[in-house]
Amino acid sequence: MKKLLANLTFWVLTAITLGIILGHYYPEIALKKILEEPIKTRFLGQEFEIGSTLSEFLGKTFISIVKIFINPIIFITITLGIISMGDLKKVGKVGAKALLYFEVVTTFALLIGVLVAKIIRPGEGVVTQAIKQGDITKFTQKAEEFSWLKFFLDNSTLQVLALAILLGIALSNYSGREKVIDFLLPISKKIFWALHKIMLLAPIGAFGGMAFTIGKYGIATIIPLIKLMATVYCTMAIFIFVVLWYILKYYRISLWKYLKFIREELLIVLGTSSSEAALPNLMEKLEKMGCSKSVVGLVVPAGYSFNLDGTTIYLSMAVIFLAQVFGVELSLSQMGTIIGILMVTSKGAAGVTGSGFIVLASTLTATKVIPVEGLALLLGVDRFMSEARSITNFIGNGVATIWIANNEKEFDRKKMNYAFNNLDETEDIFKDNLR
Repeated sequence: MKKLLANLTFWVLTAITLGIILGHYYPEIALKKILEEPIKTRFLGQEFEIGSTLSEFLGKTFISIVKIFINPIIFITITLGIISMGDLKKVGKVGAKALLYFEVVTTFALLIGVLVAKIIRPGEGVVTQAIKQGDITKFTQKAEEFSWLKFFLDNSTLQVLALAILLGIALSNYSGREKVIDFLLPISKKIFWALHKIMLLAPIGAFGGMAFTIGKYGIATIIPLIKLMATVYCTMAIFIFVVLWYILKYYRISLWKYLKFIREELLIVLGTSSSEAALPNLMEKLEKMGCSKSVVGLVVPAGYSFNLDGTTIYLSMAVIFLAQVFGVELSLSQMGTIIGILMVTSKGAAGVTGSGFIVLASTLTATKVIPVEGLALLLGVDRFMSEARSITNFIGNGVATIWIANNEKEFDRKKMNYAFNNLDETEDIFKDNLR
């Protein structure tokens, strides 16, 4: 019993359950206002939001605190990774392999989403009476203003990523690079130590996030669109347990053992609907699992922006869903155009709040075939599907890192076997922080 009470998985799972109960049976408490208006600000290049309701306050505040660590961790791990490699040819080789992997796998995810949506046809029979132009004005306006330069300037993670790569390359040729490594390593350890302390609040964040979702939207609101939700969840499950399973099987690694290894992080992502909340923990666990620090430092941050398997599946299915709702039969050429546009725009669906809807609006506006007003139909259920997107993105980034580490012979199988067989030593954050 004592061991159970000291386990983070137990507390996060309990918090998610209590959040669902509070949101469903006592929505007036979950949505009780404690601030007149939400507080929005920026710190260290990240956008933070503190919600006005009780549940939002708990959920969003936790994510905002974790966000403080994202850019420093990305900066230090990438810089350290490149400097530690030393050989710039190897840096370029790993980076090129990562980008190629991201493009191939996300394109495959895109095609799976289109195929399943065409077969199951979740949009047939959905009424369009509830559509209101005002609900999506902000997304269409942002879509019209979208540009890659603006996206880069608004996305602090990409800026930090670029800066860290340039600095790492510059310092890799520096004669005193060992001194730089000795300077950055203790800072990295301190940041991860502080993050572990913050992760003790994960159950509170998961409780608030789930209570807000159920309290605001209610389980009943998803019934008309339950077919779409079921289709999205099933498609992502197919992607994880078929595509990602096969990718790991290539190097004789068990997907089930990997998922069990990161189960605490998966519960945190589920409760908060944000992969950011567990991203730093994933990087640390991948190192414990046997991936070299340099590969983890390069691949995970890059994948955070460019390897969005779950988001890609959702975007492709959402477009086909709306086409079916409005009775639009897409020709092969139109399908090809949509897939081509999504292959580019889906890479911009991270790091900017509401970017998923902006990408959808951009795609619909560019094709001029499906009414962009249909986005209003997705607003109610989008929050319920964000968990599936975030979890699929999260798992996919870990798999990408493991595959590339193996491909580069930067993977220690002895460490992996030890980590898989001694889960208590690697996952019990409560125990580590209470010593």
